[in-house]
Amino acid sequence: MVIDSSNFDGLIGGALPVVVDFWAEWCGPCRMIGPMVEELAEEYSGRVVVGKCNVDHERTLPTKYSIRNIPTILFFKGGELVERHVGALSKGDLKAKFEALLA
Repeated sequence: MVIDSSNFDGLIGGALPVVVDFWAEWCGPCRMIGPMVEELAEEYSGRVVVGKCNVDHERTLPTKYSIRNIPTILFFKGGELVERHVGALSKGDLKAKFEALLA
């Protein structure tokens, strides 16, 4: 799912936790974790909303959340930012963050 300023508030305000991957096409580490994010989006479908925000196309959200390095993954629960991860990580570590979000 593409996340931008037009749909962000509606998603964050929903009942499910939300994970937002801030990325860009030219970013090597972003391309490395992208498939993992997509696999976990499928695995956690119906329990966690997962989306990607391309920082080259969307300026408002990266500025609002002080995204200075990518990839940056933000985790929201109950409309509030509960965790931020900057940089690449393993699928196991990312999955653990999804599980913690659901706890």
